[in-house]
Amino acid sequence: MSRQFRCTPVHRDAQDPTRRGAVTRLEQKERTRRKLIDAALELSAARGFAALSLREIAKASGITATGFYRHFRDMDELGLVLVDEVGMTLRQLVREARSRFNAADGRTKASIAAFMDYVHRKPHLFRLLLGERLGGSTAFRSALHGEIDRFVAELSEDLEAQAKELGQPTDDVLLAAEAIVAIVFTLGAEVLELPRHRHAGLAERLVREVKLVLKGAGLDSSPAPSPRPEKDPAPAAVSAVAPDAPTRRTRVSGRPEGPRRRA
Repeated sequence: MSRQFRCTPVHRDAQDPTRRGAVTRLEQKERTRRKLIDAALELSAARGFAALSLREIAKASGITATGFYRHFRDMDELGLVLVDEVGMTLRQLVREARSRFNAADGRTKASIAAFMDYVHRKPHLFRLLLGERLGGSTAFRSALHGEIDRFVAELSEDLEAQAKELGQPTDDVLLAAEAIVAIVFTLGAEVLELPRHRHAGLAERLVREVKLVLKGAGLDSSPAPSPRPEKDPAPAAVSAVAPDAPTRRTRVSGRPEGPRRRA
């Protein structure tokens, strides 16, 4: 009677201690790199990335200043990684939110809701996009403006498709996208300073302003909001004088003035 043996596959890394050690070192390096990125994001929330030092970030990450250079060439390179990560994450969230709706009104509200939620959950990341555009190095400022341009480019593509669906010209699509991104980022800065219970009101304001831009560019087919009904005018005072009775002028003193004499 022959025995049957079942072969259990063995991972190549388990057979090769050298390879297993290399994988472990790569994982460790990636974890350390992640610590540096997270520390930079956390510290930049309080004072801005431009005010941070290499030694400060290294210390917060639990490594030496020399160890920093194993992961990044300098602070500028770290800053570029931060900007890319923040911009990519936010654009992906907004893109996913817009893809769930077909109607323009639904896409607008979903995009703003996703944006507001991101700003609330990760304010330090959004501060990075806002606070460093006028400071830091030339490369860092250029990267920040590049992220804003990517937001505009993605939105303009979406608006162009929307214009074609509505049979509208696409001449003003880019201008509309630039205006919307400017509005969203400006009001996003206000969100950072407001308590959570006031976010809903700001979100409604943001939706209205974006819809105004879309309406002006001919990219919003939703009906305009109905005007508020005006209050009924107060009823006219009933005159105590009979309709056919002659009227008499009254002086300031309140005494009736008699009929004027003819000259």
